[in-house]
Amino acid sequence: MLKPLTIVLAFLVTLSSPVAAQEFDKGLAAYNDGDYATALREWTPLAETGTAVAQELLGFMHEHGQGVPQNYKEAVIWYRLAAEQGLASSQNSLGVLHSNGKGVSKDGKEAVRWYTLAAEQGNVKSQHNLGVMYDFGNGIPPDTAEAIKWYKLAAEQGKFEAQYNLALTYANGRGVRRDNLTAYMWLYIASSENKLAARVGETRDELAKRMTNAEIAQGTLWAKECLNSGYTMCGY
Repeated sequence: MLKPLTIVLAFLVTLSSPVAAQEFDKGLAAYNDGDYATALREWTPLAETGTAVAQELLGFMHEHGQGVPQNYKEAVIWYRLAAEQGLASSQNSLGVLHSNGKGVSKDGKEAVRWYTLAAEQGNVKSQHNLGVMYDFGNGIPPDTAEAIKWYKLAAEQGKFEAQYNLALTYANGRGVRRDNLTAYMWLYIASSENKLAARVGETRDELAKRMTNAEIAQGTLWAKECLNSGYTMCGY
């Protein structure tokens, strides 16, 4: 069962009154029990009166067909209301729907706009998504420097996909000078941090074939320093 718990935990404090909080909690308890009808009944009045987190959750439920028929257009409506109040997670969700053309026309430029708003607030998913958009020129001219900037920000928050994409950018010299050490460092980190570690480990081992033993040792040291420092000392 899909549960937008990170949304709930991050924005529960934004509820404006004890009554609203009580209504929200009742909806949350129902949602967690799989009683989507009650969750919708409790959250809809909050969303209609402008509570951004309730708008976000209604968007989520419509997007995933929880308690209602899946309806991307309705999801867009609710996400947009929350996004326009500055809710970064809704901004990211709106960007994803624009990227994929679900509920709206496929529009890379509009996706980038929403991703940027969320990424600038530190939303790790949008930072990675924005890196991809710049990396491959989706909705904007390709810009490797910008891609690396956003990949790094997401990678340093532990985002596996960003760590992997950042590594590939350096390993392949895609729009940047090839840097096996930095690539190896991020592959080492990604392979130690994620359930897909085996596949990433294979990529790391292939890269190692192009490196000397001293370079491998240095890349490993950088990776361990990066992890141990909480991503503040990452070899650059």
